[in-house]
Amino acid sequence: MNFKKLAVAAASPRLSVQPFRNVVAAAALSFAFSAFAAGIPAQKLDKSLHAKLPASIQKSGVLRDAVNGSFPPYYVVTPEKKIQGALSDFSKALGEILGVRVEHTNIPSLSGTLIGLQSGRYDISIGPIGDFPNREEKNDFVDYVQEYVVFAVKKGNPLKINGLEDTCGRRISVMAGGSAERVIKKQSDACVKAGKKPVTVLSYDGQTTSALAVRSGRADAFFSSQAPLTYFVSQNKAYLELAAVGKKNGFNDLYQGAVLPKNSALTPVVLEAFKIMYKNGTYKAIMEKWGLGRNMAAHPGKNMGIDVK
Repeated sequence: MNFKKLAVAAASPRLSVQPFRNVVAAAALSFAFSAFAAGIPAQKLDKSLHAKLPASIQKSGVLRDAVNGSFPPYYVVTPEKKIQGALSDFSKALGEILGVRVEHTNIPSLSGTLIGLQSGRYDISIGPIGDFPNREEKNDFVDYVQEYVVFAVKKGNPLKINGLEDTCGRRISVMAGGSAERVIKKQSDACVKAGKKPVTVLSYDGQTTSALAVRSGRADAFFSSQAPLTYFVSQNKAYLELAAVGKKNGFNDLYQGAVLPKNSALTPVVLEAFKIMYKNGTYKAIMEKWGLGRNMAAHPGKNMGIDVK
């Protein structure tokens, strides 16, 4: 990924991912060549699950999925508005099991995604999105990913950011509205209480812009999920590296998954569909295809979220 042409775009936080379509497209093409061609089993229609779908979905034959910006290697949106990444494979498998077509709509922010679900505009966000108790108050989660939160820093880690305790007085980029934003703000308060400088928190609407802030020198580190950061670092080995790997970094066990409106009739159907994918090997094949073997959850489950420390 060539960050030089876009360095000026990192000048202000809370940017939309819309101006970065060329970056996203490049990432998507990288996926196509870097992910090995693992065979994904074709799914059989489960008539009993299809019959349990809400009547509106059965009638339209469409499952409306809200896609939250870009979250490689789980998903990126190309300029043609096509989805590439693990989400593409999960969507295809889910659609085959339920006998519907999954229709994606790209939403530039997490808050917009959640609002769209609660308003009924979308049926699901296959995600994955972080599951936490406060989010479960208005949403259901079908968790299928175990994630970790780390830092992406400049090559050589010149500022020695090896954990939350090293972020006092530093500029840290995060996804706006995400759990990492909440944790780093809490850490900033802890810094002040300890008589140290607060953390300068730079909140962006996309993963790409957050990573770009580090590459351009506006941020000292990007604090986010390990899977996408591993991808960004792999594309920028000469400039970036991971830090604080293997540490809790303010989190307990972190699960991510599909998000649905609270008490949706669709929730148990999606959970059963993921159980089928686990049982027939599809889940493992998709996760390993996209280099996500370390992020496989032992089993899918509903509302497995544990709050941050």
